[in-house]
This record gives sequence, structure tokens and C-alpha cells, in this order.
Amino acid sequence: MILQQLVNGLTLGSLYALIALGYTMVYGVLLMINFAHSEIFMTGAFVSLFVYSKLSSVVPPVQAFLLGVVAAFLVSAALAMVLERLAYRPLRRASRLTPLISAIGVSIFLQNAAFLFISDQSLAYPQLFAIHHFQLGGVEINSLQCLILAVALILMVGLHLFVNRTRLGTAIRATAQDASTASLMGIPVNGIIALTFFLGGALGGVAGALNGIYYGSIKYNMGFVPGIKAFTAAVLGGIGNIAGAMWGGLILGVLESLAAGLIPNGSEWKDVIAFSILILILLFRPEGLFGRHVPDKV
Repeated sequence: MILQQLVNGLTLGSLYALIALGYTMVYGVLLMINFAHSEIFMTGAFVSLFVYSKLSSVVPPVQAFLLGVVAAFLVSAALAMVLERLAYRPLRRASRLTPLISAIGVSIFLQNAAFLFISDQSLAYPQLFAIHHFQLGGVEINSLQCLILAVALILMVGLHLFVNRTRLGTAIRATAQDASTASLMGIPVNGIIALTFFLGGALGGVAGALNGIYYGSIKYNMGFVPGIKAFTAAVLGGIGNIAGAMWGGLILGVLESLAAGLIPNGSEWKDVIAFSILILILLFRPEGLFGRHVPDKV
């Protein structure tokens, strides 16, 4: 039972980790929580379903889904950049509360736009292929879980290598450390911030597509709960820490699955457990498990 829930938790946690990376990258650069990120996640799900429905009669279902994932990646990334340019950049010199309110307003706008112009009901996400089940050491894992874990792992490793091994990644880290000094050193800060939104939005969009195929349905408000849990994962790992967001998502997913499987009526308590973790982390270790406390300079 425990090993089975660990597998389920890693699958769920990989989705949380992909969403959490969007939160933590934006916070690391701008010290702002982009609460519209959950609607970017929702947008990715709808875009992937739209592309799949248009192409499934022309190409094989799996290929249509992969093209839908690519479309979700690009459209969600573009949407995140548009939001940064229109809703956040003009407010960058305002108090921290102002862009936070703007982010909440954008979130409500996007959610209601999907409600009015797409559907107010859940849309079924078709099963793309026959799901095969495998037994590994008494643990059952299916081909869909393998697909989700593989895509999430490739994206997370790719992001880690990009941020730590490329010139653009160095520019992102320099901007996160000190934007003013980075600008004096010739780094185009506005472009780097836009790139950060691009990457975070792209990962959120792919997570939306994977979430749709995993649960079999999508809805206009589907981003709210996963978004809050992904934010919890980012705080758990250390907000602003990319590796911490990855580990925080995996840890949160495993804890939720263990609670759902081992505690009586655990499926009803898993959300309580997730938010209890958030409260405890904020109370006793606000810098997160993998973050570090940095004293303010006066």
C-alpha cells in the first residue's frame, strides 16, 4: 500500500512541481507572487484539448496529443509574456501590494473569460491510448503515469540545465540576485524578466495538458486548487529556489497520496493536510526546506 501510494504521489507531485516552478521563478526575479499562474495552467489544458480535437482525425491520437502539448507550451508561454507586459511591468515600481492585486484581477478575468466563451461545464479529455498496467515489485504502475513522469522529468531537468549551464540562465540568476547591478553589467533586465515568465508559463501550460489526460476532464476553474497546492509546494521547497520547487512538489504529492491511502477518509483530508503544511512552514521555517535565511541589510 505504501509503495503504491508513493508511485501515485510522485505522479501527482510531478504536476505540482511543474506548476510550482512558474511561481518560484517569477518570485525569484520580481519578488512577486503571480496568482494568475493557475489560469495559465488552465489555458494549457484547453489549448491542448482544442488542438487534439482538431488533429485527432488527421494524425494518430498520441501524435495529436503531443502536438497539443507543444501548442499548450507555446500559447501558455506567450500568454504569460503578454500578462507580464500589460499587467505587471507598468506596476513594477509600485508597492508590492499593487502587482499582487493586479495578478488576482488577471486571474479572475481569465477564469471568467473561459467560463463565458468556452464552457461553464467540465469537458471530457479523451483517453489517447490503451493504458497498460505493469507490476514492479508488487507495485502497479501504468503507462499513463510513466508518460507523465517522463515528460515532467525531462522538463525539470531541462530547466535545471538551462538555468545553471547557459548564458541566459546566468543572466536569469544575476537578475534575480540584483536587477540594478545586472542592468549596469549590460544584461537586458526587461527581456530576462519576460523570458522568466515565458519559461514559467510554458511549464504551467504543459502541466495543464498532463493534468487533463490524467484526470480525464478539464474545467474553467480547474486551476484554483492545483495552483494553491503548487504555491504551497514552492513555499515548502523555498520560494525562489528552483530545485526547492521541484522537491517541494514531489514531497507534497507523496504526502497527499499517503494521507489519502493510509488515513480513514484520507481523500477528504488531503487538502487540509496540504494547507496545514503551508501554515506550519510559514510559522516555523518561512524560508522553506531548501531555502536559506538572508538577513536584511540596513
